[in-house]
Amino acid sequence: MAEPSSSFKPVKPKLKPKPRTPKQTPESKYWSSFKTHQIPNLISSVTSLTFSPTTPHPFAATYSTSLTLFSPQTLSPSSTISSFSDVVSSASFRCDGLLIAASDLSGLIKIFDVKTRTPLRKLRSHTRPVRFVKYPVHDKLHLVSGGDDALVKYWDVATETPILELQGHKDYVRSGDFSPVSHELCVTGSYDHTVKLWDVRVADSKSVLEVNHGKPVEDVIFLPSGGLVATAGGNSVKIWDLIGGGRLVFSMESHTKTVTSICVGRAGKESGEEGRENRVLSVGLDGYMKVFDYGRMKITHSMRFPAPLMSIGFSPDCGMRVIGSSNGVLYVGKKKTKEENVESGVRSFWSLGQEERRVMRPSYFRYFQRGQGEKPKEGDYVVMRPKKLKLAEHDKLLKKFRHKEALVSVLDGKNPENVVAVMEELVARRKLLKCVENLDNEELGLLLMFLHKYTTVPRYSGLLMGLTKKVLEMRIEDIRGSEALKDQIRNLKRSVEEEIRIQHSLQEIQGIISPLLRIAGRR
Repeated sequence: MAEPSSSFKPVKPKLKPKPRTPKQTPESKYWSSFKTHQIPNLISSVTSLTFSPTTPHPFAATYSTSLTLFSPQTLSPSSTISSFSDVVSSASFRCDGLLIAASDLSGLIKIFDVKTRTPLRKLRSHTRPVRFVKYPVHDKLHLVSGGDDALVKYWDVATETPILELQGHKDYVRSGDFSPVSHELCVTGSYDHTVKLWDVRVADSKSVLEVNHGKPVEDVIFLPSGGLVATAGGNSVKIWDLIGGGRLVFSMESHTKTVTSICVGRAGKESGEEGRENRVLSVGLDGYMKVFDYGRMKITHSMRFPAPLMSIGFSPDCGMRVIGSSNGVLYVGKKKTKEENVESGVRSFWSLGQEERRVMRPSYFRYFQRGQGEKPKEGDYVVMRPKKLKLAEHDKLLKKFRHKEALVSVLDGKNPENVVAVMEELVARRKLLKCVENLDNEELGLLLMFLHKYTTVPRYSGLLMGLTKKVLEMRIEDIRGSEALKDQIRNLKRSVEEEIRIQHSLQEIQGIISPLLRIAGRR
């Protein structure tokens, strides 16, 4: 009886492959629902972004020497203020949204009327560039600023004077924020790695509390409770408990490069404030935007952009987030409201048939028969017809291979560069000597006159000296038979002899100077 075959092997059951992309969480879906629009061509890096606290919440972007206000509905610039002498570093709306303060790197702070763009106040006390300016949440009369002079100043806007000069930082002060629950408390961050809490009611100008971030601080904000502060510096965002004496709550180190800006955003239900939860949004030079849930101490969403990111802002109505990049592009994420969705749905339903008839696709014959009156659409390229070059007379003659006529034409023009260019072209075609041979006495006189003027010019002498020799050899009989041509030759001889005399004099001077230069070099 044959033994059973031992080649049988157990077969593993086929399992369903795991999806490459993990399933999106509800919060990731919420942040992904912001439809991104690009606003390009802002010239340079966007240094700061801020939203107006009043409806409809327009936002301001600072870049180069300009401050531009954008409409939240159309995302187009509503007004631009360009009366700055240096790069604008920061901007802040007043609590009623009627005024906006802006600082620049010349050390000046200006207050503008938002509607008329009229400059109302100029605050001048900082001796170095001002890096941030901030209005309190519930105060219309004061603001705080900080700059590269390592000073923090608390201003009375009406009188244009600093009430307090808060000293304590040892390096550039880069950022600051007011408490959302008290307009007497503000916090500032510096490149000396420290974050200081100030009480403007304290007369001795000393900080109430100090924490050490461990890296140069790029941005600092109060969280909505007023008891926590978020700081950004290096590749980390840290949460500090001010009520607990400056205790470090958590350090988020998800970025791979420097975190440049942070803000507070809210996520949750579509309607109602009670369903929303606060998040810290951060951007960095690695091109990432991170959403940090500081309640559960974890990253809940991440998004990549194609450039280093410099600033971020989130609208008070939770309908828009704006990110500014280093190449002057704004990435605006806008969330559609229910009303907009209904309106767009109704509009698309009624205009569906009309749009299909109106849109021309590249596969249609009519697409290629569009006239000049057709407006270009996004993605179209305008192909310009090349302008016809207007050729000179000698160029036209050269194209027709009428070499002698081309030479005579350019000699009449009396432009030495054109004459030499035509001669070099004729040399390349091996037709120059033949043209010289066929010239009549009048045309030969023109050539000799040109040689007399420009043979000794260093730029042209390399070609014209050899040509002069050939002309004399080939047309010696014609020159002997014409008094006019003899005069031209005499003039040419005198100019050559004068040039030789000048060269001898220069050589004698060189012989005198050379030993003196050697002696001076030894010393």
